Amino acid sequence: MRFILCAAALVAPVTVSAPADETLKGIACRSVHLGYPAPEGIAFYNEMTVEKSADGTYFMAAGWSKGYFGIQELASGKKLVLFSVWDPTAGNDPKKIDETKRVKMLHKDEAVRVQRFGGEGTGGQAFFDYNWKIGETYRFLVTARPDGDTRTAYSGYFFVPEKKEWKHLVTFSTITNGTLLKGYYSFVEDFRRNKVSTTKERHASFGNGWVRPARGDWSPLNKARFTADANPVLNIDAGAIGSRYFLVTGGDTSNKTTKLRDTIIRDKEQPAAKPPADLPTFK
Repeated sequence: MRFILCAAALVAPVTVSAPADETLKGIACRSVHLGYPAPEGIAFYNEMTVEKSADGTYFMAAGWSKGYFGIQELASGKKLVLFSVWDPTAGNDPKKIDETKRVKMLHKDEAVRVQRFGGEGTGGQAFFDYNWKIGETYRFLVTARPDGDTRTAYSGYFFVPEKKEWKHLVTFSTITNGTLLKGYYSFVEDFRRNKVSTTKERHASFGNGWVRPARGDWSPLNKARFTADANPVLNIDAGAIGSRYFLVTGGDTSNKTTKLRDTIIRDKEQPAAKPPADLPTFK
């Protein structure tokens, strides 16, 4: 799995390899993740609530093998929604990727900004400026459909509670050789990395997660595996309270609930037998 870090401007994330053990110790909070076992699908729905935040944090709700979808609080305190999809090629410079192999944009909401990103991995990303709030539950939907013989089109939908409506932020197409959605995960990451940031706790909870296979009914995400990057600090934790998972990193956190690489089994009780009935229509 590739993990997500933000560029020096603290605006756009790029993919990087896991750091050596001592690289981030004492500089940044450890990145913590939940991996959800589920079949290959055409839709991934998840809900996330930020319980505690700090400047320079990425709370990622709906990630998969080709991209990621969540919310950020930048170093300036500005907040936004971010949806990104990777090119199929390796490299650092997005300008050097052959145009035929780049992520293509098929749809963009008028309120969304789209750009290329680089680093270790390149691709396309979409930003929606949105002042999300602590304690509010936000809803995310990623869908996938074939785009020709070799590409897959991935769409990001974000539910805006103030308007009580889904916003189709963007659709990106990338070369996948037919892959739809797989490798589902969530994470919490500190990208401020200024030593002070590691003293600040970040805490998010996740729940009511579902995957819809290409054939068959929606599958609930009843299990999650707790992992972290190579930063060796131990002020991290994860677990389940009722039907919701949680991830915590930084500050005075203690790893007292779930050991790294262990599987978390949440309470299987759902508010309904299927995901919310108001999900956007997709094929």
